[in-house]
Amino acid sequence: MNITILDDYQDAVRNLTCFGLLRDHQVQIIHHTEKNENRLVELLQDTDILVLIRERTHIHESLLARLPKLKLISQTGKISHHLDLAACTRHLVAVAEGIGSPIAPAELTWALIMNSIRQIPQAIEDMKNGKWQQNIGRTVYGQTIGIWGYGKIGQKIAQYAQVFGANVVVWGSEISRQRAIDAGFQQANSKEDFFMQCDIISLHLRLNEKTEGIVKESDLMSMKENAIFINTARAELIEKGGLENVLRRGKKLFVGLDVYDTEPIFSNEFDLMHMKHVICTPHIGYVEQQGYEMYFGKAFENIVHFINGSPTHIANPEVLKTI
Repeated sequence: MNITILDDYQDAVRNLTCFGLLRDHQVQIIHHTEKNENRLVELLQDTDILVLIRERTHIHESLLARLPKLKLISQTGKISHHLDLAACTRHLVAVAEGIGSPIAPAELTWALIMNSIRQIPQAIEDMKNGKWQQNIGRTVYGQTIGIWGYGKIGQKIAQYAQVFGANVVVWGSEISRQRAIDAGFQQANSKEDFFMQCDIISLHLRLNEKTEGIVKESDLMSMKENAIFINTARAELIEKGGLENVLRRGKKLFVGLDVYDTEPIFSNEFDLMHMKHVICTPHIGYVEQQGYEMYFGKAFENIVHFINGSPTHIANPEVLKTI
C-alpha cells in the first residue's frame, strides 16, 4: 500500500517506535502543510491510505473527487470540523478514528496559567535585556479559576487548581455543570457572571456549529482588569477578531494562547506575539513524546487492520460494504 502522512512539521513520525508497524509499505511523509489543492493532489495522486495529524489539513469534497485511489483516511485523534465525513462516504473513503488523551493538553494549559500569572516569559526577557525584577506576579492560591467545559481536560484543570488552593467555577452545558457540582466545584449563575467573577478563565470546549464564536468580544471586555484568559482549545471558539480588538482597545488582560485562526504561523509580524501581556505557543498542547506514540500507534494499528481485512474504529462503516 502507498501510505502518505501529512504535516509532520518536526520530522518526528519516522523516529517513533510505532512507525515500525508500517515497515512493509511504501510511506511518503510530507513535512509541511500544503494549502494549494492542485499541489496537494499531485502529492497524493498515488496514495491509497492517508494519515492525518489531528486537524492540520482539511479534507473536503473537491479534494476527495480528485483522489480516486484513496481508500482509507486514518485519523490521529478524533474527527473534527476539518474532515467532511459525509463527503468521504460519498467517495467510498473509509475513515478510521484514533484516540485522545487529556494529559498533555491539560499540562500545557496549566503551564500557560502559571507563566501568565507569574509573568515568567516577561521576566526572562527583561533579564536577557539587563533588567532586574521589572514586574510583580501573583500566586494561583486564592484565585478564582473559571473553566468553560468540564470534559476530560477541564476536569484535570479543576484538579490542578484544587491542589494549588484556587477556587474553581465551571460554566458550560447543564450536564457539564452538574458533573462539576457532583465533584464538589461551583457553577456560575450565568455566562455573564462567569466572565465577570473569575480571575482566570480557561476554555475547554469542542468546536462545532453551536460553539463557534461562542466567546464574544463583550465577554472579554467584561473580565476583571489584570484577569487571565487561556485558550488551548480552538481559536474559532472566540468571535473572530474579538480578542485582538479587546487588547487593542487597552483592556489589560494576561493571555495565554496555543491555538490560532490560521495555522501554522511563520510570520514574525503576527500581532499577538508582540503584545506585552500575551504568551503564544505553537499549538503544542498535544505535541508530546508519549502522546505521539499513542496517537500514531492507534492510527497505524487501524491501517494494519484495514489492510488485513479486519478494519477497526471506522466512523463511516457503510463504506466497508462496498469494499
